[in-house]
Amino acid sequence: MKIFLACSKHFYDQIPAVKAVLESRGHSTILPNSFDDPFKEEEMKGLGADEHAEWKRMMLRRDEHNIRPCDAILVLNYEKRGQPNYIGGATFLEINKAFELEKKIFLMNPVPESIFTDELKGMGPVILDGDLEKVV
Repeated sequence: MKIFLACSKHFYDQIPAVKAVLESRGHSTILPNSFDDPFKEEEMKGLGADEHAEWKRMMLRRDEHNIRPCDAILVLNYEKRGQPNYIGGATFLEINKAFELEKKIFLMNPVPESIFTDELKGMGPVILDGDLEKVV
């Protein structure tokens, strides 16, 4: 299965281990847009509002390009600043794109309590409870 990995940039350090496990089981992976430069967005904010907005548009437009060739999306939703199972806005949009494209949606941990809770539950994700063996 070809799987797009999605998460907050604050969890990018978790990606190599997840990628290795998935690939050892025969899956292939696509990494998040700014994986090679996780804090590029902060740099773009420093250039000004217009530059940041244009960069953000470019990143959001890449979502379909990244997700369409995949069979599934795997969201690494860990605790961030005291919020369990964190899913931010950009990751939510990636999940929504996967849903629109009728891809399988996996969440590493349960659906978080947030403004997106009902929508996330409605998308029918498979909750892995940290167990990558459930990716099938």
